[in-house]
Amino acid sequence: MRTYEVRTYGCQMNVHDSERLSGLLEDAGYLRAAKDEQADVVVFNTCAVRENADNKLYGNLGHLAPVKAKHPGMQIAVGGCLAQKDRATITEKAPWVDVVFGTHNIGSLPALLDRARANDEAQVEILESLDVFPSTLPTRRESAYAAWVSVSVGCNNTCTFCIVPALRGKEKDRRPGEILAEVEALVAEGVSEITLLGQNVNAYGVEFGDRQAFSKLLRSCGGIDGLERVRFTSPHPAEFTDDVIEAMAETPNVMPSLHMPLQSGSDKVLRDMRRSYRQSKYLGIIERVRAAIPHAAITTDIIVGFPGETEDDFQATLDVVRAARFAGAFTFQYSKRPGTPAATLPDQIGPDVVKDRYQRLVAVADEVAWAENKALVGRQVELMVAEGEGRKDAATLRLSGRARDNRLVHFATTRDDVRPGDVVTTTVTYAAPHHLVADGEPVDVRRTRSGDAWEVRNTAPPIPVGVTLGMPSMGRPAERPAVGSPLQDCGSPGPA
Repeated sequence: MRTYEVRTYGCQMNVHDSERLSGLLEDAGYLRAAKDEQADVVVFNTCAVRENADNKLYGNLGHLAPVKAKHPGMQIAVGGCLAQKDRATITEKAPWVDVVFGTHNIGSLPALLDRARANDEAQVEILESLDVFPSTLPTRRESAYAAWVSVSVGCNNTCTFCIVPALRGKEKDRRPGEILAEVEALVAEGVSEITLLGQNVNAYGVEFGDRQAFSKLLRSCGGIDGLERVRFTSPHPAEFTDDVIEAMAETPNVMPSLHMPLQSGSDKVLRDMRRSYRQSKYLGIIERVRAAIPHAAITTDIIVGFPGETEDDFQATLDVVRAARFAGAFTFQYSKRPGTPAATLPDQIGPDVVKDRYQRLVAVADEVAWAENKALVGRQVELMVAEGEGRKDAATLRLSGRARDNRLVHFATTRDDVRPGDVVTTTVTYAAPHHLVADGEPVDVRRTRSGDAWEVRNTAPPIPVGVTLGMPSMGRPAERPAVGSPLQDCGSPGPA
């Protein structure tokens, strides 16, 4: 029985794909390696958006070369966006890699591993268009209570700094019935929270000509019995319409949280980025969202140091951060990527200036987020108990959960029967820029079907993997996109 390990870099789309890779390998008879065990097959699912992605991959491959030399039969596979981009160079720089596959053919991985082993030579297969929609593939979900549901893949935008459309292709939409069927199947398995996922999620429907398809999808999710929480990421301001705001406000299980990428507050920089909105339109969206959903928590993405950005341009970004009152901001220093129009623009900003602006931006964003969090001290919040999100929980004797607005809350309880997936109502006692604390005993603990599903998963004996029926399951991992690492829209410098 051969074992495997999947290492994921990048955004939620990559995490979604990694669940499919794990499902495919288990469907082919592989067994997931234990944490302290050297896997027979190591798969890297890569990101190509940030400049250091290349160095990180090749550094990790270098560390594995002597490990592979000591383990006859071990295989290494590289997939994802960087594989799609560097198809010809990976095996040149790391000839010990056995398989290279792209974003459009993740379903080929087991066959490519078999072929590489049989032929004793590297297999490189990169398709230029989507082979099989990833959501139809077998899946090994990391969470019993929360799941990703992909509504589309690819992107039709042409942001000058973004390489994602070149790697994942034009937008391809799933039919609404397929998406809702997947959500219903997940709820039947015990999932109570889903996140609708797309590179430009609110453009959903462009392929079949329905401009209100996404708001209709949100409302349809509201009719699924047992589905308690619905989120989505990431929308694009240029295509964010009032019907989506109305659907969010009027559908009880659509959560009051919104990730709305800004990128820059300067109209000049937005124009150079080829972002088809301006500061006034962006702030207008934020104003309308807050009017319809006063308690919404809004997060964003921001780039500093884009070519040609002046100090006045940067100050315009700080002005928007203060005006929008973001609950969290994912901030990035501009990273030049070969093959993007921005890489050849004049007036590239020096690293010292970029670093200085980045530090000032983070300080203002944290100040705003902290003030927003302080306003919640003394309020009751409903949390879905999370697994693996409180890194210091063991030391602090707390558990962690996500509020309805997606804020991370570390909470105390003397009860020993609270499980991931259960719902806790408690009172906030302390605020930090990136989390809240609730140190009093919870007002209420509601045991849920999701908690039951988590308990079954963690107490039932493991299912033999040698022979399977090949029936797919579907979903997403436990970690939530909050202050830390969201799925960026296609015009983002971070993992997308």
